[in-house]
Amino acid sequence: MKTVKLTEETRKDLLSTLLKRSPNQYVEYEGTVAEIVENVREKGDEALFSYTQKFDHIELTAENIRVTDEEIEEAYRLVDPALLDVIRKALVNIRSFHEKQRKYSWFDTREDGVLLGQKVSPLQTVGVYVPGGKAVYPSSVLMNIVPAKVAGVSRIVMTTPCRDGRVSPTTLVAAHEAGVDDIYRVGGAQAIAALAHGTESIPKVDKIVGPGNIFVALAKKAVYGFVGIDSIAGPSEITVLADETANARFVAADLLSQAEHDELASAILVTTSKELAQAVSAEVDGFLKVLSRAEIIKKSLDNYGYILLVDSIEEGIDVVNSIAPEHLEIVTASPFDIMTRVHNAGAMFLGSWSSEPLGDYFAGPNHVLPTNGTARFFSPLSVDDFVKKSSIVYYAEEALRAVHTDIETFAKAEELTAHANSVAVRFE
Repeated sequence: MKTVKLTEETRKDLLSTLLKRSPNQYVEYEGTVAEIVENVREKGDEALFSYTQKFDHIELTAENIRVTDEEIEEAYRLVDPALLDVIRKALVNIRSFHEKQRKYSWFDTREDGVLLGQKVSPLQTVGVYVPGGKAVYPSSVLMNIVPAKVAGVSRIVMTTPCRDGRVSPTTLVAAHEAGVDDIYRVGGAQAIAALAHGTESIPKVDKIVGPGNIFVALAKKAVYGFVGIDSIAGPSEITVLADETANARFVAADLLSQAEHDELASAILVTTSKELAQAVSAEVDGFLKVLSRAEIIKKSLDNYGYILLVDSIEEGIDVVNSIAPEHLEIVTASPFDIMTRVHNAGAMFLGSWSSEPLGDYFAGPNHVLPTNGTARFFSPLSVDDFVKKSSIVYYAEEALRAVHTDIETFAKAEELTAHANSVAVRFE
């Protein structure tokens, strides 16, 4: 890994390099995606099936696009019982964490005849996109479906690409365990378009969540406004803030856990210790000799892997807040204190034993996190993403009489006389 001393110049170069990974940088694909979305919007299943044949070489029809109950039963026979047991254990943790996020309606009554409040309602229909081309991610299935179920969403539909016409058994089992209602064997930008606009086979949804490749990300961007979306996710990333107390072997292993995702993933160590920096670099070299995805990891580290040397933990905290990483590990003598001074991070893992994959699979907090610096203003996927709020206003006659001239004065100041009249007419 590249080891550099942090300066204003290196910080600027680093942030610029990381931003190049954003889906917003791939404008050359936006025209292609827009055409796909518009064709599916206009032609429905006809375009959906045509694009699936073109890109995935799968012959879809109205009869076979939906995964059947028999296929799900077959998936249970194919999945290792030990893995099913782990999925169920993870579900308990994920569900328990998200149940604590529930929001409730509230109402405030006053003696003067006023009632104000907020009504919380779940979304009616949500679409979950699950990747299924090069890799299978049952953990993402759980993380996207569970908060929607906890929120009370009425119908959850899932789309996922398939191989040779078959959806991964692990994906099917995870989705069924989490509580999905319908599963459709279709992926890519065309699946996002179908969820956003509806086709003869796939229902229109209120919101689309879930990760995907650059075409899926740009399709979600294109349909935003017709439906809600969770975010436009970029490649995975991890930053580790460490001092001399950190275990170099642990830190190296954690950095590589994200670098193996793809060649655009970033892995960054920020440390006050030159000795730790050297030891981590050596451990990385050792791991690369034995890890199965070493080629991907090497390319990821060559382009987006850094060891940043800082003069103090305070400087380290400052650069972490600038990076606003998706995953942040704090491996220092006082991680809980430092945690309070970090403002921008999707998820924080404290201490030597809170390895990032713990959050990916098992602990309970959602692993759908803001990327590419968006942790400055975005939060992890949560129950809040699957509810909406309505304001409630009730004034009795005497309550409105007491304030009607104030309202009329405000409306007239904005030259909105119909607004003023709407109140005044009640007291003629």
